[in-house]
Amino acid sequence: MWLSAVCVLLIAVGDGSAQLLFNVTDFVEITQCNKTVILPCYVTNLKENSTKVMFVNWKKQEKIIFSFDGEREQFFRDPSVPSANLVSQANLPKGTASLKLSSAEAEPGNYSCQVTESNREGETRVELRNISGSWFLLVERAIIIVLLFLVIILCSAQLIVIVLKYEIETSMKMGIFVAGIIFTVAAVIGTVLFVQDGYAAQNQAGLGLIVIPAVILVPLQYLMFGIVFNSLPQAAYALIALHILGYIIAVVGFALCVSACPPLHGSVVIAGLAIMAIASMLSLADIFIMGSRMKDHPRPGKAAEEPLNEPQSYVMYETYTVVDTLWP
Repeated sequence: MWLSAVCVLLIAVGDGSAQLLFNVTDFVEITQCNKTVILPCYVTNLKENSTKVMFVNWKKQEKIIFSFDGEREQFFRDPSVPSANLVSQANLPKGTASLKLSSAEAEPGNYSCQVTESNREGETRVELRNISGSWFLLVERAIIIVLLFLVIILCSAQLIVIVLKYEIETSMKMGIFVAGIIFTVAAVIGTVLFVQDGYAAQNQAGLGLIVIPAVILVPLQYLMFGIVFNSLPQAAYALIALHILGYIIAVVGFALCVSACPPLHGSVVIAGLAIMAIASMLSLADIFIMGSRMKDHPRPGKAAEEPLNEPQSYVMYETYTVVDTLWP
């Protein structure tokens, strides 16, 4: 008889002092793309399922930063983390005691979650890790930079072919040179800012300097075609239109990416720069082929001028011959 009573008493004591159990999460990682941080805390063996008998404490390295008293419906927040709050007060009786706070206030370190239900309590720990991440994936950044400098190289090659094969006015040379320098300098500065880790204003400015100044290539391409052709053929207009299309796509991609972290439309920027690179390659081929055809022949305008000059010289020569004959 006494043995049964002891067993009942032991069971009652055991139930009263039983520890709360948790789903354990060892660590949480955040990057600069995170605006908020959620530190998980999930109790698996609540019995009363009532906020009135629950108390939650969140500590950072043994310092209380947040607490909730369910019986009194009172909150405490440390002044250093004013954004701290329960993820869902409604789900607290179900065991969800996770903490949400702003990423700007979330310092890396060890956090502990203590939950009390009546006379039972338990504690779990989670480490918050801040990892330095890039705005774009490494592959995306590499492709964007490669396409950018490919466009610069192809445009430079066009200029070299034109300078070697055609006579250009000094003022026009200076205009083309200045435009090319401006675009190249913007591209270099943009690349330096863009490749840095993180998601900040400098990364956004870097991508802007990569994409937006590329508009210089459109009038520059038109000017280079104008040097080669007296009257632009349809193919030249088509290539200029392709440049414009690529630029518009790249700018749209930039606008979509600059407000998102991680960027959701990095492929749009890549597609725009790829189209511009293809247009520059085809333009180079067109100018090189035309330059080769005209190596031994002047441009159509010059070819038309020389036959007109030749008969005039012949007429003048004949006139002088007749005058000399008639005038002894």
